[in-house]
Amino acid sequence: MSERTEEEDRIAQLKELQEQAQLPYKWKQTLQDVDVSVPVPHGTRARDLTVTIKKNSLKVALKGQDSIIEGELPKEIKVEDSTWTLDDSKEVSIHLEKQNQQAWWPHVVTNAPKIDTTKINPENSKLSDLDGETRAMVEKMMFDNQQKQMGKPTSDELKKAEMIKKFQDQHPEMDFSQTKFT
Repeated sequence: MSERTEEEDRIAQLKELQEQAQLPYKWKQTLQDVDVSVPVPHGTRARDLTVTIKKNSLKVALKGQDSIIEGELPKEIKVEDSTWTLDDSKEVSIHLEKQNQQAWWPHVVTNAPKIDTTKINPENSKLSDLDGETRAMVEKMMFDNQQKQMGKPTSDELKKAEMIKKFQDQHPEMDFSQTKFT
């Protein structure tokens, strides 16, 4: 399969922007959650709404009218951590907590136009937001990158050099003067 040209990318991006602009809601996401804003007529009260948040589906409607959003979600959500509120009697704000917090959603509901998730530029996260193992890995990568930029050995190279030095100290009878380590 051939790579898309810059022009094809630009056209696809314009099409995506037009499709998203035509939706009766706005949405944004992080890896952890999806936030949806649904405009409703000014003066709307909570009791005028039907908002149903399920593990695999979402429905938002004004009672007695067609749904504004209704459909299957692309992935499961944590229902107990998902909420909705009516803001200023004119907008329904929905917060959906993703079950799989490592995936971008191509759309809010599967019957809506998709976005190209490969073009998402995630917000920078703070190291403190990461779990211990991931944080350690990121810190190691950052350290190694700094070391390389300064022309110094990476953490793996330092570890290797330390092991070789230990071995040499334990075996003083061996001559390592002509040995090259890589």
